Amino acid sequence: MESIILKLVFPPPPSIFLNTLSLINIPSMALGGLSELRGNNMPYSKFFITNNNNNNNNVNATNLQKQSSSQEKKTTEEVKVSSRLGMLICYTPAFLATLAFYLLFPQESYSLRMLLLNSALALHFFKRIFEVLCVHKYSGNMDLKTAVIIGTGYLSSTASMIYAQHLSQGLGEPTIDLKYIGSLLFLIGLSGNFYHHYLLSQLREKGEKKYKIPKGGLFGLVICPHYMFEIIEFLGFFFISQTLHSFSIAIGTMFYLGGRSVATRQWYLTKFEDFPQHVKALIPYLF
Repeated sequence: MESIILKLVFPPPPSIFLNTLSLINIPSMALGGLSELRGNNMPYSKFFITNNNNNNNNVNATNLQKQSSSQEKKTTEEVKVSSRLGMLICYTPAFLATLAFYLLFPQESYSLRMLLLNSALALHFFKRIFEVLCVHKYSGNMDLKTAVIIGTGYLSSTASMIYAQHLSQGLGEPTIDLKYIGSLLFLIGLSGNFYHHYLLSQLREKGEKKYKIPKGGLFGLVICPHYMFEIIEFLGFFFISQTLHSFSIAIGTMFYLGGRSVATRQWYLTKFEDFPQHVKALIPYLF
């Protein structure tokens, strides 16, 4: 079994911190997915609106009495920013990390595997920033705390994947080379994710805030095809890099987005009586 694994991935790098982080990634992100399944959703997009409405329904006299003191104790978690600004906070640090690679490791810019990985990560987050600025239509706000948490997570995973690849230089290439298959997977995931984000952006007219049942593309089969293609992107990152750390991030992402997609399907079921029952959460016909 060990020999098969070593044919597919680089040996673990000489870093206790990075190896520990790899072990933590999968269970921590799986717990995040389980939390989404249980209704404790990360409060952004439609789930920010739902959580905010629930909080408004719970306002009572006690809250009013505490209003003056709570204003004095206002912290980052109470600060709201526009959804567009919030999502820029989520994606920009990770994108800047990919650019910093060329300054920190200029001698490795000529390593094909390293160049492919960093370019894929840079393109992924550049696309996200482009979508925030030019594609998505936002209708509400976002907690600054949520944006910072998500942004820190993306920055950490991006920087650690690049660092793991850096430490793997000179350890000996895996016998089975997957970087070209990984590049193809990444491009498929990137294209599919962008296409379905574009379809989502076309659901609303200018100034409209009401949610609608998505249509077109694979939305007739699953409610979160954009998540499915994002998972394909992260599998592409793993195939390009072939490190155990990128594998842990890809599997962790799969668990988290799986839970988030089920929560999203449940949200549509509760909000729309005509939501088609045959539409799955993430994988056509299966899940």
